[in-house]
Amino acid sequence: MKPTIVLVGRPNVGKSTLFNRLTRSKDALVADLPGLTRDRHYGHGRVGEKPYLVVDTGGFEPVVDSGILFEMAKQTLQAVDEADAVVFLVDARVGVTPQDKLIAQKLRMSGRPVFLAVNKGEGANRAVVSAEFYELGLTAEPYVISSAHGDGVWDLIDAVLSEFPDAVADEVATDHPVFAVIGRPNVGKSTLVNAILGEERVIAFDQAGTTRDSIHIDFERDGKPYTIIDTAGVRRRGKVDEAIEKFSVIKSMQAVEAANVAVLVLDANQDIADQDATVAGFALEAGRALVVAINKWDAVTPERKEQIKKDIARKLYFLDFAKFHYISALKHKGIDELFGSIHQAYNAAMIKMPTPKITRVLQSALERQQPPRAGLIRPKMRYAHQGGVNPPIIVIHGNALHNIKDSYTRYLIQTFRKAFNLEGTPLRVQYKSSENPFEEKREQISAQPLRRAKLSNRIAKKEEKKQLKRKVKVSVKKNVKS
Repeated sequence: MKPTIVLVGRPNVGKSTLFNRLTRSKDALVADLPGLTRDRHYGHGRVGEKPYLVVDTGGFEPVVDSGILFEMAKQTLQAVDEADAVVFLVDARVGVTPQDKLIAQKLRMSGRPVFLAVNKGEGANRAVVSAEFYELGLTAEPYVISSAHGDGVWDLIDAVLSEFPDAVADEVATDHPVFAVIGRPNVGKSTLVNAILGEERVIAFDQAGTTRDSIHIDFERDGKPYTIIDTAGVRRRGKVDEAIEKFSVIKSMQAVEAANVAVLVLDANQDIADQDATVAGFALEAGRALVVAINKWDAVTPERKEQIKKDIARKLYFLDFAKFHYISALKHKGIDELFGSIHQAYNAAMIKMPTPKITRVLQSALERQQPPRAGLIRPKMRYAHQGGVNPPIIVIHGNALHNIKDSYTRYLIQTFRKAFNLEGTPLRVQYKSSENPFEEKREQISAQPLRRAKLSNRIAKKEEKKQLKRKVKVSVKKNVKS
């Protein structure tokens, strides 16, 4: 399981800047304004030698008890509760503040490993800058970093990841399908799990945000083994905390990483929210097969059905490879068809494609449409083979392939998807350009005329100098005789 690292600190200390650097993206808004980030951002960490998940939180105001700052504080505390490690950011230019002391106290009480990052310390003496922050009473040594310039960031992440084993990447089981049920609170995830299992295996009731842990359930259907992950963990009503007003995106992300297929559950009574697109986009980025189930379809009017279909087409347009099912988990309507699509998506994600057929499909695509020229050069594709599964990866070899346009890549993806019937899974195409062994010789040959010209010039200059010396000697002799 990938560890989850949460970035915590008071407003305007550089959490979003550090998040963008760790994820090598620009997903989090960055500006010199306190309180710009209000909700949590999630991403894959790409700095460091181990894979991990990173969470950006809003400015932590631990003493407020109402308003938007209070809601932001609740979100931060929930993220800390679900974290494997916490990076506490402070500002080197401002120094220790009373708010930093309160946050440090909250983090010590959480029981999570806390790493202190003294940000905005570029160009300063690290020992002098970090000395003041020892009074926060954290066990870890302060790390002086610069989120904007990257100074010290690698050392910080190496220290955080050293607490976790080397094999932190999820090993998805390939001997039988593993699928995760994900979605917003109260959309019917647990009800759908029970409908698929055919029994009341997990508790389901009409209250949102009551569960956070993931449950792995092994079962058999038609004599075949499966594993289902219910991202809505089960708790009794008395254990529910009012602060948990949103479903845990972190748990959904981890469940997606641990599964072959993700089943995104939507509520036909609710509008398609940004969170739905966020989780779907994460599944797409992780390369997992995806099936979308629009639940409670029997409880909406025909006008609402048309509206929800338009919203799906507009907000989830990037899921054109996925199948959409309109079901009622409570009444067990559409469950068989949904499960059939789950199995089909798993088979597509784990497909083994023979190299000769891949190459023939590529040649057929080239006959219909050649890649566009890049200047005077047209990329040349020679052959292709499969480079991985879940998601299927097709590796294409040739020359000058770095000039391939995204539009042509999409054309190839659609061609391969149709040829191999890859429904329900994303497909990735990678290019590997071969080096031309004759290129160096060609450069040497092309350089020979220039070398000859330079040599001729040097010989001519030497000959001129010799002739000049002879003339000088002759003139000197004449002067002496006269």
